[in-house]
Amino acid sequence: MKKYVLVLAVLAIVGISCTDRDDEVDAVNLRIRNVSSIIFDEVIVGEAPEPHLNVTPDSFSEYFIYETAYQYAFIQITSGEETYVLQPIDFVGETELPIGFYTYELDVSDTGEVLLNFVID
Repeated sequence: MKKYVLVLAVLAIVGISCTDRDDEVDAVNLRIRNVSSIIFDEVIVGEAPEPHLNVTPDSFSEYFIYETAYQYAFIQITSGEETYVLQPIDFVGETELPIGFYTYELDVSDTGEVLLNFVID
């Protein structure tokens, strides 16, 4: 009986003390995934004060907090001497993303077009 109570107490403590990243999220968190074959030296998203740096092929950047974000955005990718841009025309009809975690999967086509796939994490 004592073992049973001890096991329940340990499970209760472990269950209460465990948190995951979604438990205390209070902003839009956005990261970049490079799905291209080139290294992204710098990725600027919208009017963010800091760029995502050194995102290698098939890897992720760190999450950055954004005050306002949408399912797509202005994107400027610098890779070596090349610069690639995705320039939205406007955000008419778009709604701001709610608080949460998101990924912009970015690729660059053979013609230099930036391709964006929006993912809810």
